[in-house]
Amino acid sequence: MYYFTEPMAEADIPRVQEIESQSFTTPWSANTYRRELQNTSACRYIVARASYTPPSATPRPRGLFATFFANLFSPQVVSNGVVAPIVGYGGVWLTVDEAHVTTIAVDPQHRGRSVGELLLVGLIDSAMQLRAPMLTLEVRVSNTAAQNLYLKYGFRPQGTRPRYYTDNGEDALVMWTDRIDTPEYQNRLTELRQRLFARLRAQAERVVN
Repeated sequence: MYYFTEPMAEADIPRVQEIESQSFTTPWSANTYRRELQNTSACRYIVARASYTPPSATPRPRGLFATFFANLFSPQVVSNGVVAPIVGYGGVWLTVDEAHVTTIAVDPQHRGRSVGELLLVGLIDSAMQLRAPMLTLEVRVSNTAAQNLYLKYGFRPQGTRPRYYTDNGEDALVMWTDRIDTPEYQNRLTELRQRLFARLRAQAERVVN
């Protein structure tokens, strides 16, 4: 199985909401996602897709209106004539002096295959596109698997938000990166990205063969 990311489009929202309902107890409305996608100066949202063969993409608009068209039409990413299904998504907001990871989720059937890590790398790239110097996020204190992934990419615990999650009153661990625009972080990100892509390629080849 090949996995890849691309910008979320408005036509992707119903599928994103399906994954969200499997992952969270308080899902966003479709209108919320539409507003986020329209706020291109401060928001970036991406989706992960899965394909049994290396995907090909039809040409997409570039330049001034590229983002506008991307939010109106779902990109026609195909494999053997079939649009590759969405298996995960994530987003970031730009605030005054950092980018905030607002959400990240993976279809339960595709968890454990590095899709979440692929999305995280895409969100870090998105934060750099927004010229954010740092990244922050909240994660459940019980979700050690996610915390370990974030630690791998330079996030560090900086405090907690008591009873942050409304479904069960669980605390949130607040994590921050150091500056992501330094040569040190960029070198680390490049190395981690190369390892991730090599792992995904090997994983895809095992499935195909």
